[in-house]
Amino acid sequence: MSKDKTARLNRLLTNGRCLDIALDHGVCNEPSFLDGLEDMPQVMDKLLAAGPDAIQLNYGQSDLLQDRPGRNKPALVMRIDMGNPYNATLHRVMWAQLQNEHDPVLPAVQRDAACVVVNLFMLPNEPDLFRQCVQNIARVRADCDRYGMPLMIEPLVMQSPTPGSRYQVDGDAEKIVTLVRLAREMGADIVKADPTSDPKDFHRVVQAARCPVLVRGGGREDLQQVFARSRSLLDQGAVGMVYGRNVYQHANPSAVVSALMAMIHRGASAEAAWALYESGGAK
Repeated sequence: MSKDKTARLNRLLTNGRCLDIALDHGVCNEPSFLDGLEDMPQVMDKLLAAGPDAIQLNYGQSDLLQDRPGRNKPALVMRIDMGNPYNATLHRVMWAQLQNEHDPVLPAVQRDAACVVVNLFMLPNEPDLFRQCVQNIARVRADCDRYGMPLMIEPLVMQSPTPGSRYQVDGDAEKIVTLVRLAREMGADIVKADPTSDPKDFHRVVQAARCPVLVRGGGREDLQQVFARSRSLLDQGAVGMVYGRNVYQHANPSAVVSALMAMIHRGASAEAAWALYESGGAK
């Protein structure tokens, strides 16, 4: 990684580790993703009080974080692309494009982001979508180098949808490792990867990335299961998490953040994280 990116990367990774809370779901154009995000200023108030390392936003909501006064606030991770694979209704044409095609990284520079993130979709029988993602990454990588902006690539391997369902994550380790390796070959400074079906295989993802790996959270699940899996993935070499719905769709997001921060930064067990959550997140 270029030394020009070190300052921003240091803001994102606290002693090499990171909890990034994803609130960028608005560009997915999927109503179910917005449950819990209806009042964004209120959500931001709660998360800022909880103190994660980073918050992931699109340009249009970045003011809620960056216009706050003071130095001690989470780093901004800015999503700079969007697409339609997350929709419950399947589309005849699948697409992914940059939000600002003229100068896609500049808005992140202007908003003092610590990192930008782009997707790398691998969907069955959708080679054009994959090609669009590769073109997006190729387009922004040079700009990231020019601006000294770390590039987070999000490799997403998905299964064919069953009737009446959307695309679902494919946890096949071989497929994830292969796509993560491609992300690294294209210049990823950070990889946001799906967990493997067997968490014990995740060290292979870390090896393929050869850069910091954050685990993608996905849909809301039972928190005890989330904590147990998170501990296993951290033990396999992940340096942190990018969780959204598993934080903001729970009754006490601040307590979830406190529990995850304890796991990521203090090595807490899944059981200790659950106890901390049940206590309301008091440190």
